Amino acid sequence: MNIKKALVCLVFTLFFVATSGVQAASQSNQGTDSRYFVKSTSQFWKKSFQVRNVFDSGFTANLTDWQLKVAKVFGVEVTPVKRLNILATTVAVKKTTTKPVIKTPTSQIGWGVKAIYGDTLNDAVPSGGDGIKVAILDTGVLVNHPDLKDQIIACNDLSGFDSFVEESCEDKNGHGTLVAGVVAGNGGPMGKGIYGVAPQSGLMIYKVCNNDGTCFTDDVAEAIRQSVDTGANIILLSLGSDSESSLINDAISYATEKGVMIIGAAGNDGPYKNSIDYPASNVDVVSVGVVDEILVVPDWSARGNNEASTSYERNFGDLELVGPGVNIESTANNGYYTTSSGASMAAAHITGLAAKEWETYAKKPAQATRELLHKFSLDILPSGDDSDSGWGMPQL
Repeated sequence: MNIKKALVCLVFTLFFVATSGVQAASQSNQGTDSRYFVKSTSQFWKKSFQVRNVFDSGFTANLTDWQLKVAKVFGVEVTPVKRLNILATTVAVKKTTTKPVIKTPTSQIGWGVKAIYGDTLNDAVPSGGDGIKVAILDTGVLVNHPDLKDQIIACNDLSGFDSFVEESCEDKNGHGTLVAGVVAGNGGPMGKGIYGVAPQSGLMIYKVCNNDGTCFTDDVAEAIRQSVDTGANIILLSLGSDSESSLINDAISYATEKGVMIIGAAGNDGPYKNSIDYPASNVDVVSVGVVDEILVVPDWSARGNNEASTSYERNFGDLELVGPGVNIESTANNGYYTTSSGASMAAAHITGLAAKEWETYAKKPAQATRELLHKFSLDILPSGDDSDSGWGMPQL
């Protein structure tokens, strides 16, 4: 067989396996191990495979076994795309599950919001965040929740079979709706709902995690870049893994260079040192651990390794801040309310505070806001910059 015929056969073979792969993928769960990074910028391979997300050195695609074999035969480097998971909010003081949904909030202003506001709240309701865009990369959100619907300014789904669906971000898990309420719950149209830390902030929702809470790193990386390009000031990542991702690292660097603050939940894997999940462990991410209502760090809150580095200097794997994260009442994905615990709740409180206190007129607003959070952090025992609580808990 001459070269021309071989190439023709190859094209037809790739077309067949690509289309069959589309059919198979459309009938299967997106949680299968079929996502690969194809290290090639060739238009031929992009057209042959169903491209999902494009990056500087290649692209990702859901490959069938046949497509994978063809790529390897022709020397194209392919590697499985890593996954993260949402940091489950089923951790509570006694390791219980998330509490049942209730129709009206037990308290419109939760203890966590009160702790963040300190003595400044008095009898007023929380306020702030006007004009600040917060991107929440999670399981989506209930867009018509009374306490959230007026704050949602973007709603996109990167988790499904189609790599990007605009104006779609349905939350069938509940995690994304929970953290959104902590950031920007506005009390609802009658003023009888939940209030978050920054009720006037705009929420850019990116559904990057499947309904079971798994999230492919390429979707997360793409959402980071998209949110930066569409004007986000702050990005909240309440998801994690034990291993790094070059795709997400590159996206974080891109966001940092563009002056966007990224806040990440440190995780629920304590009390062991060096237990902070990635990407919160990345030095360009504000890593947030947990305190309870009496401002004590619970055993299960992830720890850093702060004592091994210079005090009050952020290094890889250090814990930077803590926030309220135990028995936090917030918005539920059926339109009501529920109570949960976890680092996700803590990171959401700090995200709301960053939106409220955003240093708009500073030369570098993200850096200035991060420094402001450090400056106004209440030291949490053990004293100083420690692995349990970092700089402490910032409050007004």
